[in-house]
Amino acid sequence: MITAQSANLSFSHGGADHPVLREISFQIEAESSCAIIGPSGCGKTSLLFLLAGLLQPDSGTITIAGQPRSGTILQNFGLFPWKTVYQNIGLGLVLKGVEKKRIQQKVEQLLIEMGLTGFGAHYPGQLSGGMQQRVAIARALAVEPQILFMDEPLSSLDALTRERLQNLIQEIRLKKNITMVLVTHAIEEAVFLGRRIIVLSGRPGRVLRIVDNPQAGSADYRQSDIFFHRCVELREILKGEDYGQET
Repeated sequence: MITAQSANLSFSHGGADHPVLREISFQIEAESSCAIIGPSGCGKTSLLFLLAGLLQPDSGTITIAGQPRSGTILQNFGLFPWKTVYQNIGLGLVLKGVEKKRIQQKVEQLLIEMGLTGFGAHYPGQLSGGMQQRVAIARALAVEPQILFMDEPLSSLDALTRERLQNLIQEIRLKKNITMVLVTHAIEEAVFLGRRIIVLSGRPGRVLRIVDNPQAGSADYRQSDIFFHRCVELREILKGEDYGQET
């Protein structure tokens, strides 16, 4: 569904070009999941924005088959604090000009699915971090995306909430046949959610390795020997890449 072919990206600053990504090539199959991981500052988010069409490569190509609907979930949730939960979830539908009755039906359905029943009239500041993230996920799902782009969406949450939302994201992806691309700093998260894991080098980011991970998302995967060994494999790949303390 998604193909990157020799994609390069640089940013200009102070009259000079600073390379961010170099010769990025890979493919992501439809209805699969891909995790992008690498050191801080290696260009993970820039790569996600290239795939989402928010940035354009200096050279090379990013190709998405057909014209699929897409949704994006950002690290800071991206919720509007002056809008209610109901209004935040329905925002994309309002911008698309969907009729009011259809918006109401869709938002009420998502409130149930995301465990937010009774919170539609609340504002984001009245919710916990985990609940805010569920609102952000619901807003992305409201437009019925075929591709879901996620930029470290769970990084600010505690470990137990993070695992619960990882499970929820996986259930939603499988139920709705969504292609998912996830940027994360967490090795365990990449291994649990990504059926394919793209490992980037330090800046400028290059593809160090593409790791196939077909067991990703299975209910008992975290407790398996394969999961443990896959995490060890990623740590070995990332050694020497200035990965810091965020593993």
